[in-house]
Amino acid sequence: MTVDNHSPAAVIVLAAGAGTRMKSAKPKIMHEMCGRSMVGHALAAAQGLEPDYLTAVVRFERDRVAEHITSIVPDIIIADQDEIPGTGRAVEQGLEAVDAAHGGPVQGTVVVTYGDVPLLTSELLQELVAEHNEQGNAVTVLTAVLDDPTGYGRIIRDADGSVSGIREHKDATEEERAINEVNSGIYAFDAAILRDALPKVSTDNAQQEKYLTDVLGLAREVGGRVAAVATQDRWQVEGANDRVQLATLGKEMNRRVLEKWMKLGVGIIDPDSTWIDVDVILSNDVTIKPGTQLHGQTIVGTDAVIGPDTTLTNVRVGQGTTVIRSVATDAEFADHSSVGPFAYIRPGTKLGEDAKIGAFYETKNVTVGKGSKLSHLGYMGDAEIGEYTNIGCGNITANYDGVNKHRTQIGSHVRTSSNSVFVAPVSVGDGAYTGAGAVVRKDVPAGALAITYAQQKNMEGWTQDKRPGTPAAEAAQRAQTPSTTDRPGA
Repeated sequence: MTVDNHSPAAVIVLAAGAGTRMKSAKPKIMHEMCGRSMVGHALAAAQGLEPDYLTAVVRFERDRVAEHITSIVPDIIIADQDEIPGTGRAVEQGLEAVDAAHGGPVQGTVVVTYGDVPLLTSELLQELVAEHNEQGNAVTVLTAVLDDPTGYGRIIRDADGSVSGIREHKDATEEERAINEVNSGIYAFDAAILRDALPKVSTDNAQQEKYLTDVLGLAREVGGRVAAVATQDRWQVEGANDRVQLATLGKEMNRRVLEKWMKLGVGIIDPDSTWIDVDVILSNDVTIKPGTQLHGQTIVGTDAVIGPDTTLTNVRVGQGTTVIRSVATDAEFADHSSVGPFAYIRPGTKLGEDAKIGAFYETKNVTVGKGSKLSHLGYMGDAEIGEYTNIGCGNITANYDGVNKHRTQIGSHVRTSSNSVFVAPVSVGDGAYTGAGAVVRKDVPAGALAITYAQQKNMEGWTQDKRPGTPAAEAAQRAQTPSTTDRPGA
């Protein structure tokens, strides 16, 4: 048996279950919380052990699950569970795949965990492996202490603290049911003992499955020591079998993420309405206001203020930047810039230092230079805007011709008036102006004024003639009829 206190030889992640209680076309382990799928969290915990080999055992929706897992860990070993059911069989085939990759039987510690325990941490697994290796155990089981252990297998210990067995709730005596230490199903095994025991595990039971728990008794029969590492943090070994449990675990994970950031100097005004994914990075003195969600690879710099009512996904936010009541995806906001309120920032938006995207603005694939402003009520798509330019109210880029997208180039120190439309492809030179309502179809030279001129024509009496009897016609008539006070001698 190994006495190495370092990385295990292998980690086997069991991910073959159908998860029918989710009532979903999506495999259970692919359901997400806090920015990762459940199996994504499980794989991250396993990778933290730095094993020589990492394998996942799959069966239900095999190709879909395998593709998802390899997108997270490209070099993982995928093992297929056959028609023989049970965790014992899954581990047996996982170990066979590891041995095949190794070119022979691996030696050392093999850790077995699950794809649906998203709160499990690398630190707890490291504690399990260290205890297993230091004691030279044949098997070490991770256990949890629960206030209400109803339904769980109980851990039966000998006087010396070693584990003599695991008793399922339905088979336990009243005395055994009083035990509140339960089996998590997560183990560290000596590889040689595990490899020898698994073929001996039978399916001669009510479920006709190969139970992994049977390995414990077989290990004791050959003189191996079976021990347990107990955790008081039950959340780390909780699985999600339905959407209620998924939501409960997600809320707890989010609480832990928020607590971590608050302890590191982030101000979160209302934790109950704030959601932050596990891969988000925040600097100290960031302020997160109520109703905010930060997803994906979002990074927020020092002194930035996010929210209220803001959702950012894969957004880089600079120092001292403010984002108010807005939605942004795959964007970059430089230092001391501002966004919102009620802005919709689509992928490819890059906002320069001291620049602004204001109220009720939509952007997509646009670069805004330093100090420039898109203040209100507009759309900028497929455009590049220079420095210190002011884009007027209601401006838009007409970037789509029905077949292709085209770009608009607007220089530095440009001033555009209200309701200007830029029909791409078109460019506006530095220091140019546009008049109100201009439809810019041709390039505008630097320093020029672009206007769309049509003489205004007033058709007098039109309302009374074309809309007789309406309130508008009556108002027009009153306005055109002199009052008695206006008559001479009144």
